[in-house]
Amino acid sequence: MGFLDVILGRSKPVRPDLDQLFALPSAAITLQAGAGLTPTGLGSVCFASVEGGAFGQLQQDVRALLDADTERGGQPVEFSRDAYGYTWLLARQPPEDTAALVNDLHAVNTLLQEGGFGPQLLCSLMGFRGADGRSLALVYLYKRGTFYPFAPVAGAGDKRDNGLELQVRALLANDLRIEEDLARWFPVWGAPGL
Repeated sequence: MGFLDVILGRSKPVRPDLDQLFALPSAAITLQAGAGLTPTGLGSVCFASVEGGAFGQLQQDVRALLDADTERGGQPVEFSRDAYGYTWLLARQPPEDTAALVNDLHAVNTLLQEGGFGPQLLCSLMGFRGADGRSLALVYLYKRGTFYPFAPVAGAGDKRDNGLELQVRALLANDLRIEEDLARWFPVWGAPGL
């Protein structure tokens, strides 16, 4: 960053630290032991869509990479677009194989980043569910390099289980880099994989 950038308050975009995702299997064990939440086997990546042939080819490459995993028990990847125009990629693995799911999420993110679409990456999430029906997502924010828990209350519209989110924050303090600024714990209502 140059002298004028500092004076004018400009900054370079933060490069995502994708290796942070590899802490999720350990966090999953902690969540299961401490809160009774087990992985669902669902995970997703959210990114801002870009039109054009290069991006279309990249989506095909991602699909080919993850769909090849169907031969080993995985399920085909799904793409969807939310109401805000963001693209979501949903990956599935057996619930007990969090490492395979994390590898899929990391591979997708790496392909996007290496394809020059790193700035379009918004977040990744991994879903969890309790025996009592509670759901939770651990959300990774690329631009911050941090995680936060998101726990929607089933059947209550746009209501969150703040108590569960704070409990998970305390449980995972030693497993994940948790986002300290609670204002950045954005809701991801209806996210695939939740």
